[in-house]
Amino acid sequence: MNLRDFYLLAALIACSRLDSAVAYNLIYTVPEELPENVSIGNILKDLNIPHVPTATGATVIYKLASDTWGAPLVTVSSPTGDIVTTSKSIDREELCAGASSAGEDACFFELKGSIISDDIRPIRIKIIVKDINDHAPVFPSHVFYIFPPEDTVLNSRFPVPPARDPDAGVNGVQRYRLFHGQGVFGLDVVESPGGEIQPHLTVLQNLDREQQDTYVMTIQAEDGGTPPKSSTAMLQVMLADVNDNQPVFRETQVEARVAENAPAGTSVIRLHATDADAGFNAEIQYLFDPQVTPETKRLFALNSSTGLITVQGPLDREQAAVHKVTVLASDRGPTPAQVTVTVRVTDVNDNAPAIHLRYIRSPINGIVYLYENEPVHTKIAMVTVSDKDAGVNGRVTCSIDREVPFHLKVVHNNLYLLETSSLLDYEGTSEFSFQIVASDSGKPRLSQTSLVRVRLEDENDNRPVFSPPVIEVSVSENNPSGLSLTTISATDEDSGKNGDVVYQLGPNASLFGLDRKTGVLTAVGIFNREEQERFVFTVTARDRGTPPLQGQASVVVTVLDENDNSPKFTQNPFQFFVPENLPQWSTVGVVTVTDADAGENKAVTLSLLNEEENFVLDPFSGAIQSHVSFDREQQGAYTLDVKAVDGGQPPRSATAKVTIQVTDVNDNSPVVIYPPSNSSFAWVPLSAAPGSVVAEVFAVDRDTGRNAELQYAIASGNNKGLFRIDPLTGNITLAEKPAPADVGLHCLAVNVSDSGEPRALHTLALVFLYVNDTAENAVYIYDLIRRTMRTPLDRDVGDSSQPHQNEDSLTLVIAIAACAMVVLVVIFVAFLVHCQYVSRFRAARRSQQGATGPAASQENKQSKRKESSLWNFVPVEDATPDTAAREPVNMTITLPAELGEQGIGRSDGGTAPPTTVKPSSPDLAKHYRSTSLQSAFQLQPGTPASVRKHHVVQELPPDNTFVGDCDTLFNTIQLVPVPPSAIPKEASRERAPCTPDE
Repeated sequence: MNLRDFYLLAALIACSRLDSAVAYNLIYTVPEELPENVSIGNILKDLNIPHVPTATGATVIYKLASDTWGAPLVTVSSPTGDIVTTSKSIDREELCAGASSAGEDACFFELKGSIISDDIRPIRIKIIVKDINDHAPVFPSHVFYIFPPEDTVLNSRFPVPPARDPDAGVNGVQRYRLFHGQGVFGLDVVESPGGEIQPHLTVLQNLDREQQDTYVMTIQAEDGGTPPKSSTAMLQVMLADVNDNQPVFRETQVEARVAENAPAGTSVIRLHATDADAGFNAEIQYLFDPQVTPETKRLFALNSSTGLITVQGPLDREQAAVHKVTVLASDRGPTPAQVTVTVRVTDVNDNAPAIHLRYIRSPINGIVYLYENEPVHTKIAMVTVSDKDAGVNGRVTCSIDREVPFHLKVVHNNLYLLETSSLLDYEGTSEFSFQIVASDSGKPRLSQTSLVRVRLEDENDNRPVFSPPVIEVSVSENNPSGLSLTTISATDEDSGKNGDVVYQLGPNASLFGLDRKTGVLTAVGIFNREEQERFVFTVTARDRGTPPLQGQASVVVTVLDENDNSPKFTQNPFQFFVPENLPQWSTVGVVTVTDADAGENKAVTLSLLNEEENFVLDPFSGAIQSHVSFDREQQGAYTLDVKAVDGGQPPRSATAKVTIQVTDVNDNSPVVIYPPSNSSFAWVPLSAAPGSVVAEVFAVDRDTGRNAELQYAIASGNNKGLFRIDPLTGNITLAEKPAPADVGLHCLAVNVSDSGEPRALHTLALVFLYVNDTAENAVYIYDLIRRTMRTPLDRDVGDSSQPHQNEDSLTLVIAIAACAMVVLVVIFVAFLVHCQYVSRFRAARRSQQGATGPAASQENKQSKRKESSLWNFVPVEDATPDTAAREPVNMTITLPAELGEQGIGRSDGGTAPPTTVKPSSPDLAKHYRSTSLQSAFQLQPGTPASVRKHHVVQELPPDNTFVGDCDTLFNTIQLVPVPPSAIPKEASRERAPCTPDE
C-alpha cells in the first residue's frame, strides 16, 4: 500500500467519526435526466476554500462516498473538486417513487465525503432533483364502460377513473376534456382533499334508449408541462332499458284465409307486435280476448310466444264462412295491444258437375243415325251442366274429349247445343263414339262425362282416285309390239256398287292399250327415243254409282336410250383466230360436239389424232390450250384433227378438223430504210425554194393492217422551224427560204411511229441537212457531224461564223483522234450487224411477200419511190477509204420536250429511266441547235440490250439508222455508224479515249 492510499483510507475513517458540526455542507438543485459529464458544481469554489498546497507540497484530494446503491449518479474529480453526472441517468420517478404529490424539494439524495489536505475535513452534499415533464398522463384503460338507466335524472354524475402521471407538481395531470358529448353528456372535474382531480360524466339531457342506446365519447387528460402532454381514452355509455313502452301491432285489423279442408295444425296467420323496450321489458305474450267465443277457440289455437294462429278443429265453409278473432299482446304492463283477425274460410272443390243430355235426333238403341251428306251445323242434342260449388269451383266448362266433326255451341250459361262442325264422310269414318266432358275450374278439377254415339249411312260421294296421281313408266326404245308396261289401279272409298271401277284411255294414247277391268297398260307400237322421248296421256276410272263419278290420272311413259347414234360435231371444220404473243396455256378455242343419245351414251370424250406438242385438248370441255406463244411472223396457221368417242357399248365415234389462224399483234417496231446511215447528210442550197423536198425518211413495219400504218414527225433539231415533214410520206420540205443565218449543219431527230394497238411502237432516225451554197468539202461536213456528236450543248458547230480552223490546235488533235477511234469501232460493229441482217431481212421479205400479200406489195412500192430520192443524201463514206478499229463511246441523249410529249422512250410509270446503248451506237447527246428544256437520258456502253420476243435488234442494210420499239427506245438504242470508207484519213488515225473492253 502506497502513501496516497493510506491517506485516503484514513480520511474515510475520520469522516465517519468526525462531528457533523465541523463538516462542510453543500446543497445543489439539478433537473432530472441530465446527460453524462454535466457539471453540477465545484467543491473548492462553492465552499470558498483557497486552493493552496499542503505543507508537504501534496495536492488537495476530494473524496466522496455515496449512500445510494448501485452505480453512482454523480462523481467528483479528486484533483479539481468538480462534481459531474455519470452515465447513469438521474430519474426522479425512479429515485423518489411515490413523491409526485409531495413538494418540489421532496426528492433528493445525499453524498458524504472528505477533503484531504494538511488535515481531513468531512463534507456533506445534498442534491435536490427537480422534476421535468417527461411523462404523459395515462388512463388505467383504453375503454371505459358506463351503464346509466335511460330514466336517469338530469345532472346525474358518473365517476370516470382518473389518469395517472408520475411527474410532480405542474407536470402532473392538470385538466380533462370531453369530446363528442353531443350535448347529451358533459364532464365535471372535482378535486379531492388530497389535491387529486377526479373527472365525472354528467347527464345534460333526458335519455331515451329507444332513440339511441349507445354513446361513444373521448376523454382527454393533459398535464401542465411545457409543452403539455396528453392521452385519451374512449367512454362508451350504454343505456340500461326501462319498461316505458307498450307493445304495438302494425295494424289493428288483419285478414286471413284458410281452406275449409285445412287439417289441424295448418297455419292461418302469424301476428307480430313490437315493443321498443329491450330484454325482459320487450318480451310479449299473445292471448285471445276474453270476448272470443268458445266455438272460435275450438276451431283455432294461438301460440302465446310466437303469435301464430293455427287450425285445431274441422272447418266448414257452408256453416260459417267468416270468423272474427281478437288477440291481445302484453309485455306484462298495464296496457296490452289489441288486433282483430278476420279469418275467411275458402271453398274447396268437393262437388263434381252434373250433365243433362236431351236429344233432338231420336237415337235408336242409344245410337244417333245421320247421312254423310248432312249439312254442317246439323243439331243433335241440348246439353245442360251444373255444379253445387261456388265461385271458381262452381264454374263449369263443357267440351268433347276427342277430335270429331262435332262441337258444342254455347247458348247460355251452362247451356250448350251439340251439332256437326264439318261435312261427314262415311268413307273416312262411318261411326263416332265420343264423350261430352263437363269440368269445373277448381283445383283439382272435378268432371263428369256423358257418352254419345253417331253412325253414318253411305252415299256415292267419292270419285275413284289414282295413287299416285301421276304414273311414271320406263321402256327401252326399239321395244317389241305388245309389251306389257304396268298395271294401273284406282280406288273408290265408297262401298258396294259405288266402289266398283272401270278404266279407259284418254286421247294421245294411240301407241298404248289398256284393259278396262284389270288396268293392264301395253305398248302396241315401237318407240324411238330420238324421235319422241316421252309420252303423256290420261287414264279415266269411273264407278257405278248413281250418278256415276270418275277420276283421272296422268301417265308419263319415258323411252330409255340405246347407243344407236354417233357423236356429231357442231361444225366441221372448226376455225379459230388467236392473236400472236398469246401467253402459254391460254385457251385458243373450244370444240363442241353433240350426241343424240342420252346418259353414258351421250358422254363424249375428245382427243387429238395427230401428235401436236404445241396444243393440249381438254377431253371433256373441248377447250384447246396452247403450249407455246404464237408468232405470226414465223407460222400463221395450225391444223389439228380431233376425235370424239361416246361412252356407249359398243362406243361410237366421229372426227373433225380444226384450223387455228394466228392474227397479227403490234409487236414489231418500224424499221428505217432511208436515210441509209446516221452519218449521211443531204445538201440544201440557199437557193432552194420553200416547199421543195430536201430529204426523205422511209421506214417499213413487219406487222400488218393498222399495226403497219406509219407516221413521221420531227422530234428535235428544228428549233427555227426551217423544215417540216409530211406525216404520211416522210418527205422533208423547206418551210421557208434559207437565210444566210441558217448556213451550217442541221441535225433533225425524226420519230417514226406505227398505229398499233394497244400502244404504238416508235423508232428514231437522225437526218443531217447541210445548208450552204455548195457541199464540195465532204471531209469538212463529216467533221461537223463528228463535232456535233462531241460538242457541248452551249456551242454550235454548225454555224459558219465559227469555222473549225480557228479552234485550238491541241483540242482539234485530241478530238480527231477520239473520233477516229469511235468511228473504227462503229464500222466494225456495223459490218457484223449488216452481215447478219442481210440474210434475215431477205428471208423476212420473202415470207412477207408470200404471207401478207397487198401489204408487201405496198411496201415494195414505197421502197421504189424512196430509191428515186437517194440523190439528196451524200454519204460520208465516199470521203475516205481508210478503215480503223472502232471503239465504244460514252454518250448522253437529250431529247426536246415535244418528243417527250409523244411518249417516246417513257416508261409506264411516267419517268424516263437511264438508257443504255451498245458500243456501236453513235452519240446522240449533242444539241440540235435548240434552246428548249430537254430531258436527259444517260447511255452507258457495254450494257446488253433489253430484248423481248420479236423486239430484237434489226439487221439493217449497211449505213442504216438505229431502230427500236417504244419499250426499248431509250432502254436499248442500236446505232449503225458510217462504213469505213466514209472516214477521212486524218480522222482514222485518231483514237477514242476508251477501249472496246470498257
